[in-house]
Amino acid sequence: MEVIEVKVEDVHQFERLDKVLTSHNQDWSRTQVQQWIKNGDVTVNNQPSKVNYKVKLNDQIVLTIPELEESNVEAEEMDLDIYYEDEDVLVVNKPRGMVVHPAPGHTSGTLVNGLIAHCKDLSGINGVMRPGIVHRIDKDTSGLLMVAKNDMAHESLVNQLVAKTVTRRYRALVHGIIPHDHGTIDAPIGRDKIDRQSMTVTEENSRDAVTHFNVLERFREFTYVECQLETGRTHQIRVHMKYIGHPLAGDPKYGPRKTLPIDGQALHAGVLGFEHPRTGKYVEFEAPLPKEFEEMLDLVAKRS
Repeated sequence: MEVIEVKVEDVHQFERLDKVLTSHNQDWSRTQVQQWIKNGDVTVNNQPSKVNYKVKLNDQIVLTIPELEESNVEAEEMDLDIYYEDEDVLVVNKPRGMVVHPAPGHTSGTLVNGLIAHCKDLSGINGVMRPGIVHRIDKDTSGLLMVAKNDMAHESLVNQLVAKTVTRRYRALVHGIIPHDHGTIDAPIGRDKIDRQSMTVTEENSRDAVTHFNVLERFREFTYVECQLETGRTHQIRVHMKYIGHPLAGDPKYGPRKTLPIDGQALHAGVLGFEHPRTGKYVEFEAPLPKEFEEMLDLVAKRS
């Protein structure tokens, strides 16, 4: 454990607390500093503070850097479908049925277990259970994820997500016939009051959520669409498509069950694009539909 004391000088007066601490040591990322503050590892004049606190002249800031928690997530050799990798980032195509990161009581068989075995070096900003994970997709959603291999890359990718500059396009099969060729769903999402494991469109304790969609093909009872995320809320596409009356095929939580022979929602994160954290160059990757999804499209086409 390391204790660091910082006295606010005139040059930093009225700056945010997280900015002041980040400028104190260039090895600390802003995201890491914000996490320390939220965890209560930072005090100002012997009192816990908030990330956006505006410091005053002669404020006494004390940062107690916690000991690194030893990971209890074991490395597991897996045949990962790596689309791109360098010293900073990795792009992987996650198969349907794989959980992204461990949770208490479920610490094996996840993408993180495989990444730890493959990489050896992942950003630790998200903690020992989610090293390198910048964003996630649901267990039964397949497709592309970007992973940060160091804190610099992690902070850059998170900032791009916040700025809504990351390209994330999904393919989905939904119930019913969508009459419009394209549209935008702008509806806030929050946790369902009755079912706390589900999300819903609500004005209470919610966050803005925006999904754009384009119709690719219409069948007799289903519509094949491409959805582009502007925001990235939990279950966003699944909740939004249900909200407009077209829940995803196979979705056990938000749609009618067992309408098609597929285990879980018909959703694939097919296109992922972002600005490379080190070079600043825009890169984009595309993963084809998994075989199960293609077979399902063939099935609904034959039924039409």
